[in-house]
Amino acid sequence: MRFDEGYSGKVFIMSHPTHEDAQAIIYGMPMDWTVSFRPGSRFGPNRIREASLGLEEYSPYMDKHLEDVKYFDAGDIPLPFGNPQRSLDMIYDYAKKILDLGKFPLGLGGEHLVSWPILQAVHEKYPDFALIHIDAHADLREEYEGEPLSHSTPVRKTCELIGPENVYSFGIRSGMREEFAYAQDSGMYMAKFEVAEPLKEVLPKLKGRNVYVTIDIDVLDPAFAPGTGTAEAGGITSKELLESIQLIAQSDVHVIGADLVEVAPIYDPTEKTPIAASKFIREILLGWVK
Repeated sequence: MRFDEGYSGKVFIMSHPTHEDAQAIIYGMPMDWTVSFRPGSRFGPNRIREASLGLEEYSPYMDKHLEDVKYFDAGDIPLPFGNPQRSLDMIYDYAKKILDLGKFPLGLGGEHLVSWPILQAVHEKYPDFALIHIDAHADLREEYEGEPLSHSTPVRKTCELIGPENVYSFGIRSGMREEFAYAQDSGMYMAKFEVAEPLKEVLPKLKGRNVYVTIDIDVLDPAFAPGTGTAEAGGITSKELLESIQLIAQSDVHVIGADLVEVAPIYDPTEKTPIAASKFIREILLGWVK
């Protein structure tokens, strides 16, 4: 697990040297074995770390400094290339250890399937949790071309695990007709196209609840985040996602963990995607880690 061994590679800016007194543990999941279009998100975690070195440590959004929160960057889980099931098992074990230590798990992807084993581990500790899912895609397929282990299936799997009435999706603008029909008929919440305004409606209803948040960077319009495997036109701005992170921070929900996935830096020579992602991680650390 490497928590006690330390990590000699790139780390997120101002990471503490050890995990013992950390409130949160950042960890990377360099997996893109099941993507349906463009691979490369396995390189996302390290590029987000590198981009973080250009951040200011102070956030005017939260009026807080990174020295106000203790976090440890544990590096990337050494996932076996091309082996989805073994990789998911390793992510589950890793997330479970973080949760067992009483730390806030903050994962960097990697394709969106990496969220599924984390959510399984979260469910064991917090069986009553709700999921906030911010994404361009519904991710409600049961399988993709006959394969149930796909980056297009984690939200459907989560609906089956915790009940669709406990799943809240925002920013959705892409998916099969059957996925949208499932969302409508199952009782889950789906906000199409927007994130911040529907969050204002939903967050009061989640008051006092344990909530896990998963963010797919492709919720942003490709103008703001071209570096992703399955870009979708018509997305939200970086400003709206920052506002949404702040809304969650200011709400009465209890965020128990989060991940940010699908940064694929090879498709963005400007590096605006990992730069944006690193800023979102800073805001999550300052706003959601209590």
